[in-house]
Amino acid sequence: MPENSSTTPSVPGSDALSPDALVDDLGAFVAAAPSSYHAAAEVARRLTAAGFTQLGEHQDWPTAPGRYLVVRDGAVIAWMVPEAATPTTPLRILGAHTDSPGFKLKPKSTVISHGWVQAGTEVYGGPLLNSWLDRELVLAGRLVTRDGAAHLAATGPVARIPQLAIHLDRQVNDGLTLDKQAHTGPVLSVAADAEAAASADVLGVVAESAGVDPGQVDGYDVVVADAQAPARFGAGRDGRGEFLASGRLDNLSSVHAGVVALEQAAAAAERGEQGPGGQSATIPMLAAFDHEELGSASRSGAAGPFLEEVLARIQEGLGATAGQRAQALAASWHLSSDAGHAVHPNYPGHHDPANRPLPNGGPLLKINANQRYTTDAPGAAMWAQVCRAAGVPTQEFVSHNAIPCGSTIGPITATRLGIRTVDVGMPLLSMHSAREMCGVDDVAHLRDAVAAFFTAELTV
Repeated sequence: MPENSSTTPSVPGSDALSPDALVDDLGAFVAAAPSSYHAAAEVARRLTAAGFTQLGEHQDWPTAPGRYLVVRDGAVIAWMVPEAATPTTPLRILGAHTDSPGFKLKPKSTVISHGWVQAGTEVYGGPLLNSWLDRELVLAGRLVTRDGAAHLAATGPVARIPQLAIHLDRQVNDGLTLDKQAHTGPVLSVAADAEAAASADVLGVVAESAGVDPGQVDGYDVVVADAQAPARFGAGRDGRGEFLASGRLDNLSSVHAGVVALEQAAAAAERGEQGPGGQSATIPMLAAFDHEELGSASRSGAAGPFLEEVLARIQEGLGATAGQRAQALAASWHLSSDAGHAVHPNYPGHHDPANRPLPNGGPLLKINANQRYTTDAPGAAMWAQVCRAAGVPTQEFVSHNAIPCGSTIGPITATRLGIRTVDVGMPLLSMHSAREMCGVDDVAHLRDAVAAFFTAELTV
């Protein structure tokens, strides 16, 4: 594996953020994205500032080369068509997802219980439930009003899921068991009397944060998010901390890497720079889907038609025939980037005994014999070339045979499109916790690898 841990990319973008600035930028990106809808909007905001044009799905799309993006609910796809693109120009697609496990508001979201105002919530995906206890929480998502308009909303810290005191459960440290219905209701305020109980309105708190009349809200998708800001910690890096603690690193870390790599590619194009393969060699693309934590089966998920429809419209604009479209996809690559597991020092027996990745050791190449990850020999070779071009280290991840791994959007996209796909991602501890952790060096490692993936000349 590459040993060079330099974070200076050998691809276009000499104005790339420094490693420390990049960590701060990731923290700001996560803070701006408490829900998948906020994440898609933040991607669109940043790339629009970098010269991308946001398109509507209901509109005719331009056929001219340029930089474009389209948002569908909590998903976003962005791409760059070079001047010399042809009907058979291949794509380099970074696939990621915008959602994270946690909780979502139910209908009739205001619950009065024993003098407390609580939010009625449903478990979303597979969170580590205990990690959400005793944290200040925000409510965030989208509201749709009677006029059909969608509004992003995010409160300040208004809620908390309080744990039962040890004095009332003396055996709690022998094994905490949480009932998903009875024990995970966030508290927002006290309803001391009947008048206070009658006026309590959890959805109203969310609507107020968006400047929306609660009576005008006809629909909502609102999730719970940790209010604590991302922060560096650890004894290394001359006191600056070698780790980053943050919510939603799975998988906003990958979305952020794709955004920054596209920003660099756009800046390089403005300067007329070309990568090793030439700016006309590929169409770089970020495809950030929603609902991965639920299995991706939605109109904005990877199992839905979003990416396929966007690709069809791009290639139609290039004048591609069915045969030319097949040629382009056959020469394309999809890098499915989702967070993976670092070896846990307190639970080493849960990991493969020979493959033990660590934070700051570089992004993971994720491998599974049963195709839960899509990596194969050509894909591993492609990833090795990308990491050499970027000058970053990489590590392999494979599961313990007795502990089956999860899966990603990689197999889904490969199945839908027949495109060559490789699974990679940043190593984490505390995955699916309300607050995960990664190595600060890996933020730049992943950014540089994605930037090289977009532009590097490949022999596979």
